[in-house]
Amino acid sequence: MKKWAMIVILGLTLCVMLDRGSSLQASQYGMHHYSPGALASFIDGAPTGLAVLNVFNYYGGSAQGGTTIPIGIQLATDLAANIYADSLVLAYGTPFGILGGKFSVAALLPYVWCEVSANVSGPKGTQARHDTAEGLGDMLLIPFWLGWNKGDFKWDLRLNVYAPTGEYDKEALANVGLNYWTFEPAVYFSYLSKKIGLEVTALAGLSFNTKNEAVDYQSGDIFHIDLTVAEHLPLFDYGVIGLGVNAFYWKQFTGDSGTGALLGSFEGRTQGVGPVLSYISPPICGQTILAEVKWLPELDVKNRASGDYVWFKLVWAF
Repeated sequence: MKKWAMIVILGLTLCVMLDRGSSLQASQYGMHHYSPGALASFIDGAPTGLAVLNVFNYYGGSAQGGTTIPIGIQLATDLAANIYADSLVLAYGTPFGILGGKFSVAALLPYVWCEVSANVSGPKGTQARHDTAEGLGDMLLIPFWLGWNKGDFKWDLRLNVYAPTGEYDKEALANVGLNYWTFEPAVYFSYLSKKIGLEVTALAGLSFNTKNEAVDYQSGDIFHIDLTVAEHLPLFDYGVIGLGVNAFYWKQFTGDSGTGALLGSFEGRTQGVGPVLSYISPPICGQTILAEVKWLPELDVKNRASGDYVWFKLVWAF
């Protein structure tokens, strides 16, 4: 049971495209690389060896009531989106470290499907449009990841780097890439009691973005925090099951800028809460399987679409 308590993903974050395509929020194209609620559970900590993950994310949301979203070189109202992303994650905990901690590295490659409809105002006037896009999204790399663990506690420092590897068209309504880099330092802390099964996990990060040169749009920087509280109970001889709650808070703390920022600073925020269900298998041929499902509806939003996130994570720990 020691190995599963350290498994990983981070990125998952997870999920590069999940993050971005999945959240139509304030910032250029109404999206951002980090997706609220992506992290902050016991399986998101630094790995002790090799971990292979598959992360699936769905986001369905809309921006009604006159909310306007900047998309490329145009403005969109009455926007509705359905976005699916499936990501392969490889993470490895090295034997090297400093200050009592161990270094890890990870990479995430997402495949994204998205469908977006809206009334769009642009050089050709206002028109109803419906676009779809499919392909590889923006890759997530974690080149720096230093983690510690002591008893029921584990914590780490990490740097997430989102690379603009997904295709981007400034005139499209649906895109699988954002066309800019994001650098995201984050702090992770987790407590999971071996005696009573109580879990308290949190992750906080700052997202700093480069400019989208195609439209001269500088998306503002973001603060986000995720928190999970759950109880884990033995499932007879079939492993451990966990049930709890995940909450998130996401806020833009600098405004958008550039000649493409047609709506000015356009600072946004969102927060939400929802249930989390997890499972840890008993050792199978020396390996452990972990799974997590969560549904996170947004409860309070500003300058972005509002909707629901559904996450499914599957981890093989070697």
